[in-house]
Amino acid sequence: MRRRPGIGGLQSAVAARDQYRLLGENVAQLRTDLMKEQLATFRSQLEEFARKHRNDIRKNPAFRSQFHEMCAKVGVDPLASNKGFWAELLGIGDFYYELGVQIVEICLATRPHNGGLINLQELCNLLRQKRKHDREAVSEDDCLRAISKLKVMGSGFEVITAGKKKLVRSVPTELKKDHNEILELAQAQGFVTVDEVERRLSWTHGRAIDALDTLLDEGLAMIDDGHGDGKRRYWFPCVSSISSVGADS
Repeated sequence: MRRRPGIGGLQSAVAARDQYRLLGENVAQLRTDLMKEQLATFRSQLEEFARKHRNDIRKNPAFRSQFHEMCAKVGVDPLASNKGFWAELLGIGDFYYELGVQIVEICLATRPHNGGLINLQELCNLLRQKRKHDREAVSEDDCLRAISKLKVMGSGFEVITAGKKKLVRSVPTELKKDHNEILELAQAQGFVTVDEVERRLSWTHGRAIDALDTLLDEGLAMIDDGHGDGKRRYWFPCVSSISSVGADS
């Protein structure tokens, strides 16, 4: 018959578990301290890199994007504040603040044409036209970072995806799945018809009309009835190129 462990054996087992637990905690603490030390080293190297390549970071959009990726890997956000080390060293906080203001201006100027929903690529092109006398080039990545800061401030700006296009929304409109599918369908020609929506999306007539009427009410679509076939076109400026309204304002 197997003997049960006595009190001494139980106490030894408890002591052994405590020792293993303490050892595990010590190893975890050592790993944490080592990671903190490595991060501090990385951040120091990142600061030195930023000093050395300051002009490239400010003037080269591709270089600037890679720099942001490096920052993210060590938990540094150069855009977190307009004050402090990064703002003083690079001035990129002011750069993105200025971009944000200009993006708001463009979205307000084009809102009568697109209902507050603009193609990201079109927005960037208008932004470049507006900044054509500035030395710093602007990329789509720069636009996205500036918009993300506007979103944090609760300004209602947001980037959404419709098919292969990214759209910037500057009005508090809630687009549902049906609306996104119509916007994706419209990317081929810039417009859709009721018949096309019914055929391509396998929708009923009522579903197509309901979704299109909602987009009309929100100012995201425009009606064009001047065609010989008698079919009404629903145009969507947000997925078709628009003129450079507001670019030089």
